[in-house]
Amino acid sequence: MQNELKQQVAKSALAYVPKDEIIGVGTGSTVDYFIRELATMRHDIAGAVASSERSKKLLEEVGIEVLDINSAPNIAVYIDGADEVERSGYCIKGGGGALTREKIVAAIANKFICIVDDSKVVDVLGRDFPVAIEVLAEARSHVGRDCVAMGANPVYREGFVTDSGHIILDVYGLNFSDIKALDTNLNAIVGVVCHGLFVSERPNTILVASSAGVTAFAAT
Repeated sequence: MQNELKQQVAKSALAYVPKDEIIGVGTGSTVDYFIRELATMRHDIAGAVASSERSKKLLEEVGIEVLDINSAPNIAVYIDGADEVERSGYCIKGGGGALTREKIVAAIANKFICIVDDSKVVDVLGRDFPVAIEVLAEARSHVGRDCVAMGANPVYREGFVTDSGHIILDVYGLNFSDIKALDTNLNAIVGVVCHGLFVSERPNTILVASSAGVTAFAAT
């Protein structure tokens, strides 16, 4: 059932894809469905910017030209999923480890459309899902200690290296009472490349698939 919902919301996202523009494409199982749907209109877009090597490969397999992000003059819209998302639009991403490139594309794009099934919509972020932090390998212990000092529990994601060659700490138990302050504090830790809490980069619109169909709501 969940895969059917993912496919449903992925197809609905096509309505937000403008013709003759460059599209930002995220990473994850829901986005895999979106890429297959996007292939049906590949001749109507100017190309895509991928947030991961995984998505780049799939885009190329379905015949969509993938552009280097530094060469893309403009990204009209970014389509991506989330591990958790609030009705406010704040979300956690990074379960697949592509958080840094995802956040870069989200920051550059004119609009960010988040596509999820209803299991990803939560009242409070972080209760069931950690915040992934991409970290320089030599800063692993330092970043971990700073997270512990914040009252959190960092867990090293063993055997995983990001597309940029860094490691991931999955951090549980962070305090989300002031999400903007948390965003600032995580960014300020020396050795942090990026974290998976999307605050200023939150989506403009969230598409949610459920048994009742796909609904859209704007971030508040």
